[in-house]
Amino acid sequence: MKKINVLVVDDSAFMRKMISNILTSDEEINVISTAKNGKEAIEKIIQLKPDVVTLDIEMPLLNGLEALKVIMKDCPVPIIMLSSLTSEGASSTITALEYGAVDFIPKPSGSISLDIDTISEQLIKKVKIAVTVNLKKVNPPLKTRHFSISKEEDLPIKKEINTMANHFKKIVCIGTSTGGPRALQEVLTNFPEDFMPPIFIVQHMPAGFTNSLAVRLNKLSKIHVKEAENGEYVANSTAYIAPGGYHMKVIANHNHNLIIELTEEPAQNGHRPSVDVLFESISKLVNYEVTSAILTGMGSDGAKGMKLIKQHCKGTTIAESEETSVVFGMPKAAVLINTVDEIVPIGQVADTIIKHSK
Repeated sequence: MKKINVLVVDDSAFMRKMISNILTSDEEINVISTAKNGKEAIEKIIQLKPDVVTLDIEMPLLNGLEALKVIMKDCPVPIIMLSSLTSEGASSTITALEYGAVDFIPKPSGSISLDIDTISEQLIKKVKIAVTVNLKKVNPPLKTRHFSISKEEDLPIKKEINTMANHFKKIVCIGTSTGGPRALQEVLTNFPEDFMPPIFIVQHMPAGFTNSLAVRLNKLSKIHVKEAENGEYVANSTAYIAPGGYHMKVIANHNHNLIIELTEEPAQNGHRPSVDVLFESISKLVNYEVTSAILTGMGSDGAKGMKLIKQHCKGTTIAESEETSVVFGMPKAAVLINTVDEIVPIGQVADTIIKHSK
């Protein structure tokens, strides 16, 4: 079997060695070379044509984000970013995913992580996923229907909406994983400001990164987007993103108001947050019309939960089509158990949700 050829890019010699050792411990992976900065990385990608690149963000001469933009324009290759767990690192990671990185791995303890081996299983798994990705689906130009962002003052002004969501009895829930941040941007930025149903989102992402994702999407969207908080009441025209490391459930209290509950129960399908946990909680709500969608992602998380929603709730189930999914695993799993009403490309997901939520 042909091995996956990987280029490892990091300004730390220690990290280059450790990452290389982790990857070559798997018999399906071969590290063909390393690079110490973005400039050297670009040269080696052109010369060696690796199957996958691991790319550090913080580097001299040409940092990871600068190199990523050049690579995706001139010599596209599946890229996995390595990011620090700082707020700045998280923000840069979200930007990298926008620029076309397939996925990312958080370094456990900063730029030089002596405990990098603790993420070895994740790193190997993500390299194997990355090599299967169609780059044309990872890096298409992102378009938003309503506006283009050029500077902070051009951002849309959101009107405050305090009405409780249960007055409208319609809700939306979305699950996604690999390729999800770009897919969510495509969907959320195309909701008009008067779109009333609350939206509940699970994006597979570790703790420390979901807030940066929510902040970025909030800046770009006309509806309000935020990281969910435990015990908060649900409001209309608001998208709630489950925090990394927590399952998110939606429950109704004795006054029939919707409340978000975050838990640290064991991972499901290898994930916390899990799409199935969110969807299952929503399937238990009484007298709600639910529009549920599963977007790009590896695995099958969300399929069982979507089936429960279809069985117990009025509404429509949607899957992103294979033609636009970065990884068609999660949508395909839902399709295969006959739980999907509509299969649409990512550019039509927002319109489909709007149509069924009127």
